[in-house]
Amino acid sequence: MSKVIENGEQYVMRTYGRFPVVLDHGDGVYLYDENGKKYLDMYAGIAVNALGYNHPKLTETLQEQVKKMLHVSNYYYTKELVEAAKLIVENSIFDKVFFCNSGAEANEAALKLAKKYGKSKSENKTQIIAMKKSFHGRTHGALALTGQEKYQKSFMPLVPNIQYAEYNNLESVKALINENTCAVILEVIQGEGGIIPGTKEFLQGVEKLCKENDALLMIDEVQTGIGRTGTLFAFEQMGIKPDVVSMAKGLGGGVPIGAMACSEKANVLVPGDHASTFGGNPLVTAAAEVVLTELTQNGLLDQVKEVGAYLREQLLALKETFDCVVDVRGYGLMQGIELTIPALDVEKKCIEKGLLLVGAGEKVVRFVPPLIITKEHVDEAMSILKEVLAES
Repeated sequence: MSKVIENGEQYVMRTYGRFPVVLDHGDGVYLYDENGKKYLDMYAGIAVNALGYNHPKLTETLQEQVKKMLHVSNYYYTKELVEAAKLIVENSIFDKVFFCNSGAEANEAALKLAKKYGKSKSENKTQIIAMKKSFHGRTHGALALTGQEKYQKSFMPLVPNIQYAEYNNLESVKALINENTCAVILEVIQGEGGIIPGTKEFLQGVEKLCKENDALLMIDEVQTGIGRTGTLFAFEQMGIKPDVVSMAKGLGGGVPIGAMACSEKANVLVPGDHASTFGGNPLVTAAAEVVLTELTQNGLLDQVKEVGAYLREQLLALKETFDCVVDVRGYGLMQGIELTIPALDVEKKCIEKGLLLVGAGEKVVRFVPPLIITKEHVDEAMSILKEVLAES
């Protein structure tokens, strides 16, 4: 056994079921372990490493920022903070941005914003509707929004006054929403729930219900956002205009950052309502500026659309070839295949052959590679995956 793994088993809290691999460095869309073995990464740190590894512009920017300034209090402005916020606002429908450190924190901020918005209308307007099989994070408030009992059961009681509707079932939302509802939160594609896309009819119907009941429509784009599906935010493809969006993962290209953006209508937080000591520090916002610039000004979104369509074609071809592949779902570079066999078994065999994948539930293998991936890389991944499925 690797000494690193041996020490990890002794000293690191077991909150993850880690694979017995010690990763050492990366380059482009490849990772290398401590023994020099090469892996094609179709995982990207769970949709985080948008620009892959050792991206020239991102690496240079981070190195220069480390020399310049890592952190200052949010009681002051920095150019990096303002430029990152400006890029989000100018390339979206939103008016204001709050920075934090993760997707869960972004959803915690959205939860507080929703409560304050509701209370500005009525003392009783505090109900929030979330979706069954959703995932919004593991902190206490975000966990309450996550409609999966397997994540919640050991930590009850959770934040009260949250109810769960059936995803893609508008009638179930109608049955819950009323004048005391302050917000509805959902994902455009349920990630941890199994790569389940929302239909346009459902999402547009929820938006209409929110308007009728003066409730905020909050979209969790932690995984689907920052170009992952071919547009900066996935909701842009659905014909809806949410009041609030949460984002993280790909926003920093690998450094820990989260953000919540909102419309002027939902801009209710004032000094003292919410904060984050490290949120929006110069290092992470400098990284976000690079990622956003690559997406919005340097053509990366077009590449995601092209390669994402190609990935989907190849996955559909797998479905035609292998009986164990029963469905293909997703958009852009967020795709999943549903299997009749355990996803974990496939992932382990792929690791042995130099391909990193991640599951989304027991029977779904997820594909969320770096956004810089090419068709040739997709072909390489499919070659390995075909070998594994043929042996399964």
